[in-house]
Amino acid sequence: MQEPASRTDSGIDRMRQVEPAQGALAKRGSNHLTQRTLAFVLAGGRGARLRQLTDRRAKPAVPFGGKFKIIDFALSNCVNSGVRHIAVLTQYKAQSLIRHIERGWSFLAANLGEYVDVVPAQQRTGESWYAGTADAVYQNLELLRETRAEYVLVLAGDHVYKMDYSIMLAGHVRSGADVTVGCIDVALADGVNFGVMAVDDSGRVQAFAEKPRQPRPWPDDPHRCLASMGIYVFSAALLCEELQRDAAVAESSHDFGKDILPQLVQRRRVLAHRYADSCVNMVGTRPYWRDVGTLDAFWEANLDLTHVVPELNLYDDQWPILSLPAQLPPAKFVFDEDARRGLAVDSLVSSGCIVSGATVRRSVLSSKVHVGEHSLVEDSVVLPGARVGRGVVLRRAIVDKRCVLPDGFKAGVFPHEDRSRFHLTERGIVLITPEMLGQR
Repeated sequence: MQEPASRTDSGIDRMRQVEPAQGALAKRGSNHLTQRTLAFVLAGGRGARLRQLTDRRAKPAVPFGGKFKIIDFALSNCVNSGVRHIAVLTQYKAQSLIRHIERGWSFLAANLGEYVDVVPAQQRTGESWYAGTADAVYQNLELLRETRAEYVLVLAGDHVYKMDYSIMLAGHVRSGADVTVGCIDVALADGVNFGVMAVDDSGRVQAFAEKPRQPRPWPDDPHRCLASMGIYVFSAALLCEELQRDAAVAESSHDFGKDILPQLVQRRRVLAHRYADSCVNMVGTRPYWRDVGTLDAFWEANLDLTHVVPELNLYDDQWPILSLPAQLPPAKFVFDEDARRGLAVDSLVSSGCIVSGATVRRSVLSSKVHVGEHSLVEDSVVLPGARVGRGVVLRRAIVDKRCVLPDGFKAGVFPHEDRSRFHLTERGIVLITPEMLGQR
């Protein structure tokens, strides 16, 4: 366990000490593999557990960390790993996601065959929309045939982490596996939310159960289990064969975790790839990966970034998280009087923000957020364009885009009042959206 940083330690030196991904030397020889790989990024889900935060957008399009979208992490990992043939499969309320990718990810060298293509659901193989994750890829196999890729990387577009996929690809080819599954160990109680695997000493997957009621624990640790990250490497020919087989099974849910992987474990060589072997991490920190699928997890992952030495390093020039480069003025803090001082402590404050005679602590302010005089914002995540009026008190809250909090507004102070007006999570986090405020 990492010792907490002292208050006198700025954390800057340690944040610059980025752990080279294991196998960095071998990566030089694996670059050609990334050039022969097509990445399918699954970005069509609603993310219903995020409640009203996804009423108007798909989960991968939800803002995160002040200036990013959740999908930027998977796309940045692809580009930094050298995987530059990328198809983003969308479906649910995808317009804001499509706009973000088209405007923010058009910098790849098209003349070298690099691209990030947005692929809306088009009923390519019939009259139905995507029935599951496997069906989403099946309906777009023509894209795979066009690229003539030898390997396919399948990713979820709604997780927050930094990973060098080229190491996983190289391990897949070196091992002769038919399928390689990215995995991470989690608490046994959390295994009900993941695909849980049992592996032998060689790393071969012996069993795979999607969201089991009673997850199988590690043989040497009854409190932990091995969970799938939703990251798969397939040989292209095998993937085509398996998806066509699955499409013909009427009772299948056409999902990788529920249908494809359990079947392949019985018939093919499926290997587990440990995330610790390819994570891009700071020295002395644990591998960081978050499924921000609930409001509590989303809030917590954002506030992780406010720590003196966060486990997820956004200040790493060697593995940058890329996004739409908005042209905005610098953040501004105004007034310096005892009762009216603009300041932010242990917080992320994005471009275009104005903190006017207010106090912000342990919070994330996204771009173009304005906080009015005598207001207090603590332990909160405020999404782009929100306006916080004068004399506002905001604690343990998530404020959606373009909310206007009127003067004297309070949230996170009286739970019974919050519950009657807004959405209150199990951990007491308040979600506030424009609709809840009677705004459009």
